[in-house]
Amino acid sequence: MRNHTRDTILADAADLADTSAKRRTGLLKHERLNPGEGLWIVPCESVHTFFMKFPIDLVYLDKQRKVRKIRHRVPAWRLSVCLSAHSILELPAGTLDRTGTQVGDELVVEKLG
Repeated sequence: MRNHTRDTILADAADLADTSAKRRTGLLKHERLNPGEGLWIVPCESVHTFFMKFPIDLVYLDKQRKVRKIRHRVPAWRLSVCLSAHSILELPAGTLDRTGTQVGDELVVEKLG
């Protein structure tokens, strides 16, 4: 997942959660997210971090993958919503600061190999 606006890489190893089962499980079974990893939840307009073992950055995207909302370092036991979102990209905490990602940026999904 690349931020086209800022020409930065948000995740080069993001999983896709595009089924009900994958969306329900999310990152709950993970101990951590390493730099470059992420989870793209489609469709989705809200997430919770109940029972999470680590904080995450959240990127809310519309259908054209334009950033509608961001949340930095969301800790466990939180709920976050963006009703105008079509999908959410969950990233390691600090990714948004490192890449300078802002509301209004456009993301691109790139497949390698």
